[in-house]
Amino acid sequence: MLIIIVIAATSCTTSKQILYFQDIEEIEALKIDAEYITKIKKDDLLSIVVSGPEKAVILPFNLTLTESTYSSSVDPSKSVLPYLVDSEGCIDFPILGKIKAEGMTRIELTNYLKDEISQFVKDPVVYIAFSNYKITVLGEVRSPGTYTMPSERTTLLQALGMAGDLTISAKREGILLIREVDGIQEHVTIDLRSADIMNSPYFYLHQNDVLYVPPSSSRIAQGTTASTIWSIALTSVSTMATIVALILSNRKN
Repeated sequence: MLIIIVIAATSCTTSKQILYFQDIEEIEALKIDAEYITKIKKDDLLSIVVSGPEKAVILPFNLTLTESTYSSSVDPSKSVLPYLVDSEGCIDFPILGKIKAEGMTRIELTNYLKDEISQFVKDPVVYIAFSNYKITVLGEVRSPGTYTMPSERTTLLQALGMAGDLTISAKREGILLIREVDGIQEHVTIDLRSADIMNSPYFYLHQNDVLYVPPSSSRIAQGTTASTIWSIALTSVSTMATIVALILSNRKN
């Protein structure tokens, strides 16, 4: 009976522990000021396609892109090998050679390549996309794993939604975000119960961010209690079996 009472007490939760954005009604108009500009980093994979009116002149600026692929209806960005941003933060681009891409945004690199290629090609069009824009979500979510994001403008909520949302036993005020910035690993704790997260610099995620959702204290207590009960039960069964064996042995004697 004591064990049952302990389990019931530790499993109780309230709406203040599980509801998101509990203060959202206090904010009449929430302007999202958080920055979501993604900078290119070492080890990024970039899909870069150059197009223009003169196909024969354009092709040398594309990795493994053939004239037939270029002329087809297939998305050319899916037919080229991605450019790896190396340990020096550079990409090795056809004709132009090594280009320092680290620290640039996708738009900045697009404009830079347009200017450089314009020396050889009239009116070039440059398309750039991240090939490895991934977010990892671990812990108390329904589908933990690593997810490829369809857009640079990916929010914390979108990532959690892709992972199936938090479980009922997740700690809403203790979500851990791990992010690497300029070679230094940062970590911050996020409280989903407050709407202030929408104006946080961590509301928009960066490539390779890791989210860890820890279990609530009641969930930990339940797990510990269950382990204790199981241990006591096994010990009790073993003890009872020994006693029964001794009784039967004495009766035979």
